[in-house]
Amino acid sequence: MVRRGARWAAVAAALSAAPVVAAPVRDARLAALAARLFPSLAGHVPALAARDARVSACAQAPACVVAAAILRDEEREALAMAAATHGDDVRREVDGLNEVLRVYGVGKLPRYPLIDGSDEPFGSTGFAAKVADAVWLASAQQRDPATGGDVSLSLALALLDVNDKDAAVAFEPLDRRYNAPALARAKTLDWARWRYTAILALGVGPEDPATPLSARGKLNVRMAAERHAAGEAPFIIVSGSAVHPRDTPHVEALEMRRALIERYGIPPEAIVVEPYARHTTTNLRNATRRLVALGAPLDRDMLVISNVPHIDAIASPAFVERNSRELGYQPAAIGPRIAPTAIAVRASRLSLRVDPADPLDP
Repeated sequence: MVRRGARWAAVAAALSAAPVVAAPVRDARLAALAARLFPSLAGHVPALAARDARVSACAQAPACVVAAAILRDEEREALAMAAATHGDDVRREVDGLNEVLRVYGVGKLPRYPLIDGSDEPFGSTGFAAKVADAVWLASAQQRDPATGGDVSLSLALALLDVNDKDAAVAFEPLDRRYNAPALARAKTLDWARWRYTAILALGVGPEDPATPLSARGKLNVRMAAERHAAGEAPFIIVSGSAVHPRDTPHVEALEMRRALIERYGIPPEAIVVEPYARHTTTNLRNATRRLVALGAPLDRDMLVISNVPHIDAIASPAFVERNSRELGYQPAAIGPRIAPTAIAVRASRLSLRVDPADPLDP
């Protein structure tokens, strides 16, 4: 017995002296963000020896690590070639990943500087502190299955995380949480009964954080309710995120939904929530994604409702150019103007393409 006790004591001593290697754990929010922004890259990035050597040489110096983690053109092409049939998706995702690193790690102005980007001014102590924290967080989570061990992917996700910029997955699982009644109803519909597949009510954010729903937002809700009551479409899609002013707690789509139910008695099964769009371009794009989820026929029109200046903008050639510049395609073909406050559009399946260069509304 003495010998056995001594043997176990020796084993215990050896174990206590050995370094503890933590088992990899899965962060559900990290996995959701990776899958949303970088579906072709998440967990599937092969080793990039030159990039890894650059990062290692930085010895955890934050600014150096961020610069080293930015993928170079030849590295992007190598990843695209390795992906074969998904090469274009990989290129787009690498460009988006690099954009996150540059905006939140280097201080580049984002595409929409008034509502996006770090809350800490570039060059400030706060900005530098967030970058340093992200580098350490990225190192800690590199073994997470969502990152697949890739330092650039882990760092991009960490930079979004330390800045609390997880808007891209803030409402997931979206359809289960908000749209289940509408999805169930859609399975029973004869879409030919309606002139339009849906009425899209656009959000118009107030410019102060105390106002849940702006006057123009209330107008859009009323106009959508009236057209729904007239039997023009089976669903009202309410579209708009928490946009104006920056960091407002009020989500346009959720406030419009509340008004439709409480003020006009529209049943939940007739309302589809789209709470991610931060721009008119993505109002149309994201509404198309919800139509696809509903199983709606995309060869039928959707009716877009908003105030006159907003519809003027959608009907203008400048909107076509803006879609080309910001999205790289047209999310919908603009059809006839039905009224000063309403325009018909024909949705495009191109809208299913993810745009990680706009990480808060991809």
